[in-house]
Amino acid sequence: MSKLLTDLIEALRCLPGVGGKSAQRMAFHLLERDRERGQRLALVLEQAMREIGNCSRCRNFSEAPVCALCSGSSRDRHLLCVVESPTDLAAIEQATGYRGQYFVLLGRLSPLDGLGPEELGLDQLVERLDEGEIEEMIIATNPTVEGEATAHYLAQLARAASVRPTRLAHGVPLGGELEYVDRGTLAHAFGSRQSVD
Repeated sequence: MSKLLTDLIEALRCLPGVGGKSAQRMAFHLLERDRERGQRLALVLEQAMREIGNCSRCRNFSEAPVCALCSGSSRDRHLLCVVESPTDLAAIEQATGYRGQYFVLLGRLSPLDGLGPEELGLDQLVERLDEGEIEEMIIATNPTVEGEATAHYLAQLARAASVRPTRLAHGVPLGGELEYVDRGTLAHAFGSRQSVD
């Protein structure tokens, strides 16, 4: 196998979930059947890596200094949803009617991985909270050990700025049956039960 082909396969392996066989299949497909679209992919990928940065306000991916969500006038400026990643932001936008603003951590507190408050931009988040416009901060971190620790830290920041912190509910999925729910989820749902009105 040529060095360039080996380099192409190795470069494709940087994508999540793409191992050696998948990368080889992709490379062969592009070279055998789809060179024109492969060249387009290379151009767009190069342009995206060069031009897409982070919004100065929410840290989401953006080509402009301030993204469309932050600069839009139709968003509720009293609500701020804090998420771990741009993927989480996209999921909330697609699945809910949420019309507030966002802050993207680009990770979660994880000292073992070298991710502390500075890496998550929490100083920037505190500045937004101190502006006095936000009334509620919705904490939408993942229900992992690191996500829960991050949520606890974020709640403290919100309270210090006199902002009401709230947390996404976790538990039994809609339409789910108790016998098929994993033990951790069921225990969390049971411990977070609410009164029925």
